[in-house]
Amino acid sequence: MRLPFITSLGLLTLVAGCSAPKPLPSLTDSQGAGGPRSSASALESERRPNTPLDFQVKRYPDNSPYDLKSDRGQVVLLDVWATWCEPCKDALPMYAALQKEYGPRGFKAYALNVDEDMRAIPPFLEEAKVEVPILLDANALVSERLLKVRLMPTTFLIDRKGVVRHVHEGFAEEFLQRFQTEIEALLAEPAP
Repeated sequence: MRLPFITSLGLLTLVAGCSAPKPLPSLTDSQGAGGPRSSASALESERRPNTPLDFQVKRYPDNSPYDLKSDRGQVVLLDVWATWCEPCKDALPMYAALQKEYGPRGFKAYALNVDEDMRAIPPFLEEAKVEVPILLDANALVSERLLKVRLMPTTFLIDRKGVVRHVHEGFAEEFLQRFQTEIEALLAEPAP
């Protein structure tokens, strides 16, 4: 299915993507004070352009902490996805291929999941043959408040300094060449 959307530049583009069948999960922490949370400090203020992205989430399946700052010096692809998103099944394996190709040069790919029910993740990963590390966005705090995601999947390319340089909403196979060009350019920039 091809859906039109307006990019931040206001250009009409045709891509496959999923708008949420319902709003993304509630932004309030329904699990209480002891439940998983994303970094409140990074989310309280509006993200400013050209400033390093900063957030902490949990890794799937072990719930170990992940801090985006730990990847400074690397080029990072961060894909925001959900199990109900059909185009995500095509996109996520492509990111694993990019990881294999560019990983030795300082590239990392992550898939940031926004599902409320973690039980939906294992069957999706098996069916889609996902091989990139999965991160969990509890209550979609990072995706909605910090990244302002409107369409699934949305992919962010982050430079070695931690600054978001490219954002792609939706997915189409034609994106592969664009991703490669953008990744090559980011990898060619000097490390901080």
